[in-house]
Amino acid sequence: MTDLFETIRRVLVPIHKEGYPFIAIGIVLTVLAGTFVQFLGWIFLLLTLWVCYFFRDPERIVPVGDGLVISPADGRVNLISTVLPPSELDLPSVPMLRISVFMNVFDCHVNRVPVTGRIDQVHYTPGLFLNAELDKASEDNERNGLVIETRQNGEAVRIGVVQIAGLVARRIVDWVKPGDDLTVGDRFGLIRFGSRVDVYLPAGTRVLVGLGQKAVAGETVLADLRGTGPVRQFRRT
Repeated sequence: MTDLFETIRRVLVPIHKEGYPFIAIGIVLTVLAGTFVQFLGWIFLLLTLWVCYFFRDPERIVPVGDGLVISPADGRVNLISTVLPPSELDLPSVPMLRISVFMNVFDCHVNRVPVTGRIDQVHYTPGLFLNAELDKASEDNERNGLVIETRQNGEAVRIGVVQIAGLVARRIVDWVKPGDDLTVGDRFGLIRFGSRVDVYLPAGTRVLVGLGQKAVAGETVLADLRGTGPVRQFRRT
């Protein structure tokens, strides 16, 4: 019986409080629609269940290690490139490694801090709602950027984390402010209904994921700030 309860507990993951208003609206619409047209009631019920699934907030087992950069989002690694960081982040105007994780509407959208450190700044930028998979979404779309100061070999290292709204997303939520001290894997925000998160890392960082790989927020190791160890190779099967 204990095993059964543990299985149910793992399946019925918690729902983040940001989803409560949307779930309540879904329930009301389900009841109203079902009262007049039963078929519509079933449709709204399915939509309400999907909203519950969208706002799920499961526990994660966070890898802990010197120099490790953990994925801030669930989704697919869709861009790995060397680019200039967004100007609003006030990072050095030199090329940095950018790793992007694209979240579709079925991924968990609670975002987690990729490294332990202090929030140096938070900068919201209004913009468009282009497909978040496009490279230009980093510059054109609505976004919210964080700069996190972490420590590596006793020295301060600043990295950027940018939440980017997508075609469906219309609301970026974050719960942190400059000066907050956070531990890797802590929740810092979410984006509603499809989006992307970019991580900007110093040149020389070793990439540990491949394009197209599925990333899990708080669990998948994206990179190593130390730049050591063998280069990972990937193949599609």
